[in-house]
Amino acid sequence: MADMNVEILDSTLRDGAQGEGISFSVQDKIHICQALDELGISLIEAGNPGSNPKDMEFFQEMKKIPLKNSKLAAFGATRRKDIKCAEDVNLQSLLAAGTEYVVIFGKSWTFQVTDIIKTTLEENLAMIRDTCAFLCENGRKVVYDAEHFFTGFLADPEYALKSLEAAVEGGAETLSLCETKGGCMLKDVERAVSAAVQRIGGRARIGIHTHNDCGLAVANSLIAVEAGARHVQGTFLGFGERTGNANLSCIIPDLQLKMGYSCIPQENIKNLTDIAKRIAEITNISLNSGLPFVGGSAFSHKAGMHIDAVLKNPEAYEHISPETVGNERVFLMSEVAGRSTIIEKIQKIDPTITKSSPQVAELVKKMKELEFDGYQFEGADGSFELLARKVIGRYKPFFGLHYYQTSGMNPRIEEGVCATAQIKVEVDGQIEVTAGEGDGPVNALDIALRKALSRFYPAVNQIRLTDYKVRVLDGKSATASKVRVLIESSDGKSTWTTIGVSSDVMEASWLALCDSFEYKLINDIEKHLGK
Repeated sequence: MADMNVEILDSTLRDGAQGEGISFSVQDKIHICQALDELGISLIEAGNPGSNPKDMEFFQEMKKIPLKNSKLAAFGATRRKDIKCAEDVNLQSLLAAGTEYVVIFGKSWTFQVTDIIKTTLEENLAMIRDTCAFLCENGRKVVYDAEHFFTGFLADPEYALKSLEAAVEGGAETLSLCETKGGCMLKDVERAVSAAVQRIGGRARIGIHTHNDCGLAVANSLIAVEAGARHVQGTFLGFGERTGNANLSCIIPDLQLKMGYSCIPQENIKNLTDIAKRIAEITNISLNSGLPFVGGSAFSHKAGMHIDAVLKNPEAYEHISPETVGNERVFLMSEVAGRSTIIEKIQKIDPTITKSSPQVAELVKKMKELEFDGYQFEGADGSFELLARKVIGRYKPFFGLHYYQTSGMNPRIEEGVCATAQIKVEVDGQIEVTAGEGDGPVNALDIALRKALSRFYPAVNQIRLTDYKVRVLDGKSATASKVRVLIESSDGKSTWTTIGVSSDVMEASWLALCDSFEYKLINDIEKHLGK
């Protein structure tokens, strides 16, 4: 039986950190390591201690933190030309990192050898061989990254293969073939990997490391496995320089769920989406909703026909069950949604509602009127639920607005303050007047509303605005155009989105803000009542 185990090396903390706008603190790197360990990743390439003092600090800190499933690997280059390994400062830093595994990169392309590092082809082979041997003699397990292997193979296949043999002769146990420029087509990758597998045989594990410059990083990784590779490198969420690296949040489920290989413990696949979200949060980026398997839209359905079919049998339009990877099915509300969609949403509020209930027709009518006015409920789950509650009679306002007023200040009076808001609200006949300062009028209004409501509803202090989007709906009307405001909110446990539309951006923001607070409050009450 063929070997169906594929070793995964995650390079989020090294190659992923080279992506634009990404900068990890030492604590960030520790948290991501722990997340990857929880998922069951075999190897974590965590940085280059020779080029980055922060990476060395990280490796020292990780000596105090045990990992259950993963092994750490330090990353560096082969020795410099014309010096001994023991004299190479970077190699000494790799030993000082204290990791069981070390990833070493060297040249496989003759052009890189003669024109970039300016040495002879023989000296380059010696650099590879000597470095691997030196690290093995010092008790390290070596993964050799053959940089530019595929470009080198196209230019001079014999020399590219000799560079791999030099690493094996030095004691490397894994040879990762690097598609460094990201420009290779599938057939090129398949041919080169097959040649490496045939040449090296059982002497070392063949691996693959791809970049996404042609949008083929995942596909090239999978074709390499089919050609005999049993080690795959990538980054979570595809982080990396230029267009990014191979996305492990795609590769892992593709290999394990679609192709029958084993790369993480089977019981951990269900944690994939949670880990992806956690890494995105630590990195301080918004998780791309369109990502396969882990994105918020990966199992979303909008067309009424599709939704009706999925309600009957999810296999009609889903290639796997979303729960398999820890994701969830989403039915998007829009003018193209059918009654099945609306029924599915409403029944969570009132199980007695059926397709023939008059409230359904009323809700469809109201929704289409609002969408004609600029509302878009597919991205505003919170506002849709409140609209549905109003139509079916399961809504009671938590407060009434007397007025709000905002003003800006220029120049800023202090850091984080450039606007104020005053607000007057009424709760059960009690009046509250208060004000807030913030970094912009919406932030100030949010703070003022929170202060006004907190003595009546302490739970509002849990709400945090996580995203704010404004879109002009009618560009032809210039300053008279309507705007759509989407606000994403979180209480640390769940996330919801609300919407407001108006010709005035502050009014649109106020409408979305009110919905956000009311959604939180009404759901807290129903959870308390066990509904």
